[in-house]
Amino acid sequence: MSSNAFMEFLRPHRTVPITPWTAQSKWDLGVSRVLILWVGLFIFGLGDAFVIQSNIGNGPWSVLAQGISKNLDITMGWSTFGISALVLLAWIPLRERPGFGTISNIVIIALAIEIGVTYIPLQENYLIGILYTLLGIAMVGAASAIYITCGLGPGPRDGLMTGIHFKTGIRVGRVRLAIESTVFALGWLLGGTVGLGTLLFAGLIGQSIAVALGVVSRLTSK
Repeated sequence: MSSNAFMEFLRPHRTVPITPWTAQSKWDLGVSRVLILWVGLFIFGLGDAFVIQSNIGNGPWSVLAQGISKNLDITMGWSTFGISALVLLAWIPLRERPGFGTISNIVIIALAIEIGVTYIPLQENYLIGILYTLLGIAMVGAASAIYITCGLGPGPRDGLMTGIHFKTGIRVGRVRLAIESTVFALGWLLGGTVGLGTLLFAGLIGQSIAVALGVVSRLTSK
């Protein structure tokens, strides 16, 4: 994709505002822009950690990461990092090119998840687990709006989705459904936690991102 093709691709599907920190290319770096990107990615990872520590079910990619972490006896952070790196390798036949945001995504989200699952207590209370999940979804939505509007390149998973779409012509919704269904099924077979949290994440994450993008749009248009 060209410099901001990912932003242009998203625009018809959800409102992606142009902000004062939006880059002109994937490597258009500036101190404030990079800090905003890193803060967004760190909040994203912490949000994922809250969902994981809710103990009532993870999002599809965290189901896979947890299943792998259990079978290989590695931490969630390292498992997430390894999955992201492997997904990035899948960009090669799709002729996708990573940006600064892509590389940052791999490192910072894994680090934030590692910190989060270490210090956020695993819940045994189901009601508090639901609150953890809702908080995590809200955090991931807000963080997505922050890092997407930086325009420094999609994360490995979004790049895989859009790369397959552009390469095959298959609708992006179907591509996303196929990828996440495969990831979910594999993670479930490997022992990742599935439950109400999984359903809440699947049903609410899109709306959470859309609302957060709308808030960013209103704040930056003033």
